[in-house]
Amino acid sequence: MDSKREINFKLISKFIGILLMFLSVFMATSISWSLYYGEANAVRAILISSFATFLFGLFLFLISYKNDHRNIGKKEGYIIVSFAWISISLFGALPFFISGEIPNYTDAFFETMSGFSTTGATILNDIEAVSKGLLFWRSMTQWLGGMGIIVLTLAILPILGVGGMQLFVAEAPGTTPARLHPRIAETAKRLWGIYIIFTLLQTILLMVGKMSFFDSINHAFTTMATGGFSTQNSSIAGYSPYIQYVIILFMILAGTSFSLHYFLLKGQIKKVTDNEEFKFYIYLIGIVSFVFTVSVIVVFHTGIEKAFRDSLFQVVSVLTTTGFITADYLEWKNFMIFGIFMLMFTGGCIGSTGGGIKMIRLLVMFKNTRLELKRLIHPMAVVPVRINKKSIPSDIINNFLAFLLIYMLLIFSGSMIMSVFNLDFVSALGATAATLGNIGPGLGSVGPVETYAHIPDIGKWVLSFFMLIGRLELFTVLLLLSPTFWRK
Repeated sequence: MDSKREINFKLISKFIGILLMFLSVFMATSISWSLYYGEANAVRAILISSFATFLFGLFLFLISYKNDHRNIGKKEGYIIVSFAWISISLFGALPFFISGEIPNYTDAFFETMSGFSTTGATILNDIEAVSKGLLFWRSMTQWLGGMGIIVLTLAILPILGVGGMQLFVAEAPGTTPARLHPRIAETAKRLWGIYIIFTLLQTILLMVGKMSFFDSINHAFTTMATGGFSTQNSSIAGYSPYIQYVIILFMILAGTSFSLHYFLLKGQIKKVTDNEEFKFYIYLIGIVSFVFTVSVIVVFHTGIEKAFRDSLFQVVSVLTTTGFITADYLEWKNFMIFGIFMLMFTGGCIGSTGGGIKMIRLLVMFKNTRLELKRLIHPMAVVPVRINKKSIPSDIINNFLAFLLIYMLLIFSGSMIMSVFNLDFVSALGATAATLGNIGPGLGSVGPVETYAHIPDIGKWVLSFFMLIGRLELFTVLLLLSPTFWRK
């Protein structure tokens, strides 16, 4: 890992500067909604925040603009991605803080990190009281974070060339980059192109269901990002069955690998239908939703269609780490709540906008466990783990197992830390699992109809860190905590 070369901090400064200037432009687009609704305070806050973000980004760029951007190595890639996400959250929180609508900067940062990491955990007790411009910016943070703002920058600035691959690997959702084109900038364009098409299509379909344009585009942003921020206090519960089914469909699409969407659009249907991870993903949704539907009908005597819709919605929302709700699953029976909790350890497919552990890791783990049992019976047999008829190298399997071990250790340590802040065991565990998995709603006092407002400030910083490492797949951030990483 670039062990013999010094870390190029000017290069890091240059790219983060470019990123902040891009961020300021996206931030400024929120002003249009505040102007339309006559929100003078929000206009002022967004303008000041956008201007300050642009100036600081320009400063970082100017002090390092002569640096050769083509020399991005692995170390620079990891540092850029980690510090870029921290930077955009620090500056992205300014509109909420300066406007006074979230007067505590810790709360503003928590809300913004929750947005960019597509977690969906919120400290807002009355979402509908927030100005429209700031709600739009809140939704946009999730949309930008879903496919990755750095991936977007690579698509817009192809001049980054070969060096951009290091950034793509470190940020792109999933375990490995989906190379749809030999040039990384072209891959980034294809991914974002599909992302934009789905966002527009969902916006139109929601408007057909009588949802306002403002609510439609906000919910499309946060659905495709599998983020779960809503413009309503009741999330999706107050909307019609049609709208709920539309959101279910697009949550499933967002939790599917975007490379499979690309193949489908190219007419390569067999690549989709033969994909083992996708089949595992669909089967899991179907089986758990069926069990929950039957349980809701038997236990609560709910009508078949509503039981099916509520069960399917909650299963898809938690499994894809979106976090929208139409029912309070904490009012269900204990075995069903346990089922929801187990779904928090799944996640979307590789290359999707979903967070969590990811389907591919679970599938490889199940297959490897089954083959280990066979090897115990036939110790001389060579039986490789195969996915899509291809053998998985042992180093990849070891990487997956290490990821799962670290993930569980983080859940354990995070729950211990959160319990220090007077959270009961269920709430501490739920908050840690929900933020590390980028899910949003958790269990106990941070359940689907509650917020994170009551958690002490230091606890919010801890959970913000968990959101960050969860979104960047653990290793990208944790590597920076290793002294070895910083040595020559």
